[in-house]
Order: sequence, then C-alpha cells, then structure tokens
Amino acid sequence: MEPLLHHFSEESAISRFVPRPRPGRDDLPAAVWAVDEEHSVNYFFPRECPRIIYNRQPGLDGREERLLFGMSGASRIILVESRWLERIRAAALYRYEMPADTFQMEDDSAGYYVSDETVVPRSVDRMPDLLGEIARSGAELRVTPSLFPARDAIMQSSLRQFSIIRFHNAR
Repeated sequence: MEPLLHHFSEESAISRFVPRPRPGRDDLPAAVWAVDEEHSVNYFFPRECPRIIYNRQPGLDGREERLLFGMSGASRIILVESRWLERIRAAALYRYEMPADTFQMEDDSAGYYVSDETVVPRSVDRMPDLLGEIARSGAELRVTPSLFPARDAIMQSSLRQFSIIRFHNAR
C-alpha cells in the first residue's frame, strides 16, 4: 500500500512542485519534499515557526518520562514559543496530497519523502483552523516562553524520537 503523502504550504495555488536544492546539502540532488500521514501534524504550523516535537518511546526511565510527558496521555508532544501562538491561530495552510509513485523514503523517523521529479499534486485543501487540526490529531500542544530549556533537556535525555524544526527562529 502506498503511503499517504502531503506537502504543506502557505501558498494556495501550487500546480506543480519542482525539485529545489536541499539547504546546506549541495552533494544531494534537488528534491520535492513530502511527509507521511503519521508525521503530518509536525507541519500544521506557519513555515517559519520554531517547534520541537517528541514522541513517547519504550525505554525511557521514570524520571525522563515525568520530565518530558508529565501527566499527559498523549504519545506526541509539540512545543512552540508563546510569541508564535497568535500567528498559529491566525494562519491558514494548504495541505497538498502528493502521488507517492515517484517519492522515496528519506528519513523514516521524521516521515520525510523526496522525489527528484516534478510532482503534480492530486488535491489541495485549506486548513483554516490549525489549533483545531493539532488537537484532533491527538498531539498535545505546549506553549512556552522559550524552546531552549526543552531542547537542552531533550538533547541530554535518552529520547531519540524527536524533531527540532526551524530552531534558528527560536528566542
């Protein structure tokens, strides 16, 4: 069964996705990026929004479990800075469904797929309520003044199932 792949954008009318150079990776061919359904919630944010996403995993000791998940029953936690909350609330995204036939898995832990061919999306739908979409996904959204303490705690933990996205925009 083909994976369900999406590309998320703030642009509403992309008729073709043309491969683009990979930032900082001149040694790799240009690519069109997509993400699988399981990891799509990681992209329910304005593009430049810094965020940390981590997942419950076997083998965490009790101290790390309490530190990272507390009383949460969610298996995925997403942290954003409080200064981004209004932008998330006001933003709308467009979810492009991508045909999977030319895509190859790039990073299984992040759900990234790439294609070196131009891709015509199958469909596009508008996502006007990003906070609602995040809530419906089952992920827990945490809003914090700074991502730095969380990043440092995660990097010092045994947690290995995490993503840190657009951290250069964190304060």
